Amino acid sequence: MGAVLIALILGLTMTSPSAWLRIPARIIVEFFRGTSLLVQLFWLFYVLPLLGVDFDPMACGTAALALNYGAYSAEVVRSSIKTVAPGQWEAAIALSLSPTRRMIRVIFPQAWALMIPSLATLLIQLLKGTAVVSFITLSDLTDKTEQLRQSTGDTMFAYTISLLIYFALAWMLQEFMNFLERRATAALGRRRPNSRTDRREARRTARADAARKGQPASQGAANGGAVDPARGPFPGQGGDL
Repeated sequence: MGAVLIALILGLTMTSPSAWLRIPARIIVEFFRGTSLLVQLFWLFYVLPLLGVDFDPMACGTAALALNYGAYSAEVVRSSIKTVAPGQWEAAIALSLSPTRRMIRVIFPQAWALMIPSLATLLIQLLKGTAVVSFITLSDLTDKTEQLRQSTGDTMFAYTISLLIYFALAWMLQEFMNFLERRATAALGRRRPNSRTDRREARRTARADAARKGQPASQGAANGGAVDPARGPFPGQGGDL
């Protein structure tokens, strides 16, 4: 949730018409996108205590992950807001809505439906990125996997279980984001792209096209391959020689 909150704040700020808000937000986003997550984690854990700020390992790990993935997600928020059709902005202005109401009531609901698929990918990356917190003495799934391997002596079993747990968590997260996307598109009166309904309609259309294309061939086969005497054996040729 911390990464999503940071993404929303920075993404909305980067769309601000005020340069005093937009430029600092852009600098923060580019800094955390352009530096290594592992270095950020070590800086918070080892350097901050030298400056008199002492965080526990959990706070350092949470902050590093939230800032790093929040910066990536902020760009998704910004680009989704900019993708909303200009006509929607003009209509909101024509209704004399304030900038805040314009964003809340018109622009952001449409941008939210656009940004969910990309946010889902980044959240799954965040889930897998939690493995780095083991470097600052936190015990995560990767650390527990190593403990299981050492206690059982079975490397294949331990890491296979770890893979399956990561997959199950990522699958549940993806299904939850798919649910949010369906809700968001339904609230806009739209249908989710590449939905089950779209796929069913595509299959029905493909079957109907195949049936129409195969009908003349089947009729010719039913006639036993006989040649129409009025048309002749070749295209453009009459039956009489």
